Amino acid sequence: MGPFDSDIFTLASLTAAINEVQYVPNQIGAMGLFEAEGISTTNVLIEKDGDTLGLVESKPRGAPGSVVGGDKRTAVSFQTAHLPTTATVLADEVQNVRAFGTEDSEQAVQTVVNRRLAKMAQRIDMTHEYHRLGALQGKVLDSNGTTVLYDLFQSFGMTQTTVEMKLGTATTDVQGVTLDIHEGIEDALGGLSYTGVTAICGKSFWRKFITHSKVKEAYQRWEAGARLRADPREAFLFGGIYWERYRGGGQVKVADTGAYAVPSGVLDLFISRFAPGDYMDTVNTLGLPFYSSSRMLDHNKGVELEAQSNPAHLCTRPKVIIKLLENTAS
Repeated sequence: MGPFDSDIFTLASLTAAINEVQYVPNQIGAMGLFEAEGISTTNVLIEKDGDTLGLVESKPRGAPGSVVGGDKRTAVSFQTAHLPTTATVLADEVQNVRAFGTEDSEQAVQTVVNRRLAKMAQRIDMTHEYHRLGALQGKVLDSNGTTVLYDLFQSFGMTQTTVEMKLGTATTDVQGVTLDIHEGIEDALGGLSYTGVTAICGKSFWRKFITHSKVKEAYQRWEAGARLRADPREAFLFGGIYWERYRGGGQVKVADTGAYAVPSGVLDLFISRFAPGDYMDTVNTLGLPFYSSSRMLDHNKGVELEAQSNPAHLCTRPKVIIKLLENTAS
């Protein structure tokens, strides 16, 4: 057998392998805000009844649709994104490759393929984080930073609530401002309850917040000022809100002078839906977070690998997202 004739290059084997890759942890993904599921279609429907939203069940083609009553009730559709990447494994890369004298040729090829899949998965996973962060802010952008994939406020006909923290003023009652944030979230949720609030902060906002006199004063007597001696990058609770500095990189970041407060413990508030890959083998199956396939190069010189994901990361109640500004002019 040639090095690329193994069953490891089938769609099923490669897809199983890439979904087992250990991804680098990411901050928004690690928070557990997004509830993830696979879907069998390429679009997600979210029902809107005024400001009250609910998910529409995905059904087989031709099946009766969910009953929508009342003139004000509509369904907003979102198309899943398509995130493909490619890589090439050449015959020369697996020539004379055998680890520790114990691997056979197939295991050696598998090692090379898995390393390449890991790189592809990490790139896609970073894009997932970028989209989740966008959903948390109310607007999901494409990789160019300008093309809008989902403008959640526009889609649902809502406007975002903004709270000015006025952190540049030493006398600002920061505790009182946190009450404004809580009340804004309560108003947006109506009768729904929530278990907590997290504020994801940009770098400049974070620095001004932790050094504000009222915030420092609150911790001077708490456990003998232990918080003031802790790592200034560590998240902490203040005013019933868990404040967290977002460590971004490149385009994956929160604006330096801003922050976003979102509630936790609200059912289906943030969702991730994964559509099937665009392969004949996956039509009408429940989507997986990652897929991978292969294609033989001309003259059997190697194989081209493709890895893809088809996600929609959304906030179903964007009005609950409170945008925070460090100062009025931010």
